[in-house]
Amino acid sequence: MSRTSHALGRLCAALLTALLATALLPLAPASARLPLEDFADYQPASRCAPAAKPGARELSRWLVKRHGSHASISRGCRRGSAVSSEHQEGRAIDWFADAGTKRGRAAARRVLDDLFAPDADGNPAVKARRMGVMYVIWNDRMYSAWRQFEPEPYLSSSCRNRRSCSKTLRHRDHVHVSLTRRAARGKTSWYVARDRRR
Repeated sequence: MSRTSHALGRLCAALLTALLATALLPLAPASARLPLEDFADYQPASRCAPAAKPGARELSRWLVKRHGSHASISRGCRRGSAVSSEHQEGRAIDWFADAGTKRGRAAARRVLDDLFAPDADGNPAVKARRMGVMYVIWNDRMYSAWRQFEPEPYLSSSCRNRRSCSKTLRHRDHVHVSLTRRAARGKTSWYVARDRRR
């Protein structure tokens, strides 16, 4: 064997080894290859358009498939009443869990941990940011993007105090997730990456 063919053989072997090593590495999620969104600003509901938006439907399906239970999105608007909820714009999801049970609390904790976990580079709340989550309410606590999802006490404006407040208004029977308008249209990186995989 000539010196040239021997060198070529070693080069081919090295290339094959490198290709195999690369192929065996776990692939990063498709969304990780897209720019990471900043923490969302508050975009309050302003008009009655309760049909479930594409991003809200996609996130609702993901929550149920990944974490079980069931979810709802839209809520009708009363004639003459002010629009006060992102449900009335079809961009809020209620995922059901019971804070009165150990199982319900554990399930909701898994959802929150999933949404707010950092990535391998230490970026906080990566999934929630890529999903365009504005805020989450669960069990008398609100986790808002403009506070980097740090929990703070929550009391519905419909309640004078917690004792007079229903389980639903205290969000003790469901986890509420509100999305930005862009996310509701399915245009943030989490939705775009999922579309590309189809």
